Amino acid sequence: MLMPALLPSIGHALWMAFAMFWEIFWPLNLGFLLSAIVQAVVSKAEMTRLLPDDSPKTLAVACGLGAASSSCSYAAVALARSIFRKGANFTAAMVFEMASTNLVIELGIIMIVLLGWQFALAEAVGAVVMVSILAILFRLFLRPALVDEARKQAVKGLRGKMEGHAEMDMAVTDGPIIKRILSSEGRTAISHYFVMDWIAVWKDIAGGLLIAGVFAAIVPTNVWRSLFLSSHPLLAQFWGPIAGPFIAIISFVCSVGNVPLAAALWNSGISFGGVIAFVFGDLIVLPILDIYRRYYGAKMSAFLLATFYASMTLGALAIEFLFQAAGLAPVQRQAQIVEGAITLNYTAILNVVFLILAAMLGIRFLRTGGLAMLRMM
Repeated sequence: MLMPALLPSIGHALWMAFAMFWEIFWPLNLGFLLSAIVQAVVSKAEMTRLLPDDSPKTLAVACGLGAASSSCSYAAVALARSIFRKGANFTAAMVFEMASTNLVIELGIIMIVLLGWQFALAEAVGAVVMVSILAILFRLFLRPALVDEARKQAVKGLRGKMEGHAEMDMAVTDGPIIKRILSSEGRTAISHYFVMDWIAVWKDIAGGLLIAGVFAAIVPTNVWRSLFLSSHPLLAQFWGPIAGPFIAIISFVCSVGNVPLAAALWNSGISFGGVIAFVFGDLIVLPILDIYRRYYGAKMSAFLLATFYASMTLGALAIEFLFQAAGLAPVQRQAQIVEGAITLNYTAILNVVFLILAAMLGIRFLRTGGLAMLRMM
């Protein structure tokens, strides 16, 4: 008797997951395409040389390099270890890692589509605030002996996840940028980065959509509002940035896959800063914490959890009050996470256009050794 009673709710959750995917399909492809173009002309080989210390200039470069890389959290974590092993400063490597998942193009596009421009702006500004706080915490509490222990562990080369994607460097560096993009090598590199980014994050996207569908369709709104202290507005402003990263940790969702869930949480009553903190939290989900343990050892893993959590919470809290003071924090909880029905509108037209473009890039990927490269990874 229980299963038949649940079937309508399960069906509604699956429909909402698909409807959210329909909403974000073209923004995802646009973001991956722009990211692939940037990666095709920005070489990863220069990263170690550009990140020698933890000066403000170097950390700004780390943010820029992170914004130009893949949005896959696992790939970002693997690449951060790679450049750290090759001599990059540890703080700069961690800042690069944070920027890779919080300043990338596709994240901003999807946040605009699902949540609105205020959230995208808050995410970008908040990411800068967050990495600044992280740099200060590292300056205050990160001991050289702990970094040395982490480097000894890192050089052991214990495997994590998406390391092949992280090491992938097909950038075309000779000639003007437009010529590099339009060249045969450039178009091939773009197709490979585009497809590999999809392969890297599709599980996180699917997981995020399914969890968001379940949360939105099954969990009663009053439960969420009680959890997020919605009846106490001032307390909710402080509680949201604390609760956001914790929900991220236990939800296992990372990369751009956490944006649909963030939209569902916003509609369910979490504070503005809580949404931003939740999106920040993709680098401390349980599987990634285990990767930190393998990469850098248990002590450094615990240190990263504590400092990342603190910087995410404080950064999101600062954004909460900054945007409230500036009148930029949205009031209406009407995130557009689903359409009532699939209709012939601009979303459908753009989805078809980007489906054709994705197919063209996929065909070039297959024709230029993509499967062989994928097997090697």
